[in-house]
Amino acid sequence: MLATALLRQAGRRETAKVASMTQTRSIHDLTFRKKTGQTMFTHGRGGRSSTNGHIATVFGCTGFLARYVVNKLARQGTQVVVAYRDPDEARHLKVSGDLGQIIPLEFDLKNREQIMECVRHSDIVYNLVGRDYETKNFTFNDVHVEGSRLIAEAAAEAGVARFVQVSALNAAEDSTSAFLRTKYLGEQAVREVIPDATIARPGTMYGHEDRFLNRIGDGDGWQFWVNEGKAKIYPVSAIDVAQALEVMFLADSTAGKTYELYGPRAMTYQQIYQLAREISMKPLPIRPLPLPIAKFAASLLDKLPYNQMISPDLIERMTLDDKPTPGALGFKDLYIEPVDLQNVGINYLRRFRSNAVFDLPYEKGEGEVKKGLYHVID
Repeated sequence: MLATALLRQAGRRETAKVASMTQTRSIHDLTFRKKTGQTMFTHGRGGRSSTNGHIATVFGCTGFLARYVVNKLARQGTQVVVAYRDPDEARHLKVSGDLGQIIPLEFDLKNREQIMECVRHSDIVYNLVGRDYETKNFTFNDVHVEGSRLIAEAAAEAGVARFVQVSALNAAEDSTSAFLRTKYLGEQAVREVIPDATIARPGTMYGHEDRFLNRIGDGDGWQFWVNEGKAKIYPVSAIDVAQALEVMFLADSTAGKTYELYGPRAMTYQQIYQLAREISMKPLPIRPLPLPIAKFAASLLDKLPYNQMISPDLIERMTLDDKPTPGALGFKDLYIEPVDLQNVGINYLRRFRSNAVFDLPYEKGEGEVKKGLYHVID
């Protein structure tokens, strides 16, 4: 009995000793933001179950790209405020970080007080809010311009150190697409409020939850294209874009700059459909539509409730070539090498195969491994 008691007492002393050691902090646990001088204490050995002292707010967190951004930030030990409108759509983000690291807060894009509540403790804000189609409550201008301006004003008032605005490749004031035109105006609205905001312009993104490859694979027999599928785009992986946004998180040198994030290979819609046929091993027939008829049909579908696939502006964007700005900053300046759709397309399109051919390999581009260097950007 005495020996058991002594062992228990020794165990308690060792536990207390270990606890006191893990709670000890040194000068290297102290970090600060260069712009604001805000101090932050790190705790832990790094990673998902640690705390790096940063607090990030992600608007548009329930979208396609944002889930990857939230996951990458939380894996660094960042406390992430996920601003949502529908709690059911943000529920899956809770497991992105450790207990207490993902903070869901409800907000309305037109409610300044709620936006202020979402950013008042943060040292970086990501604005990923965007719409592919208009509704009676939110037009492109409401979301991309006025909403971005309101979020930027709240961030400036709260003294947020960094602001990252996610726009779109081809955003231009004279664009024939209202989506791209308002994206450009949203950039200008943010820069008027926060001149050193970082602008990210991703191209057409693909991934497991996208509306690009999934629409191609799901629409067996119902596919269409306009302009004979000759428009050229640079498809880019959403994971690569999220990695670029993660680099911007701590790299203060990216402040005030614009980055165009697009894939390494230009492909026409014809080539993308052909790639989908080869991987899915399905015919995927396509019906060409004249542009006026396609826009008219899309305008009718756009009036249906819960239509999130086709809109007249999407038809217009399908006729536009991607035109990267010569000399613009991109993945290379962030030391990121984006993956090629031809090499990783099977990861996203295999699920559209029938069970008879599901496990067959895909020869073209599969298994390509490239070793890169590890870079840190200040």
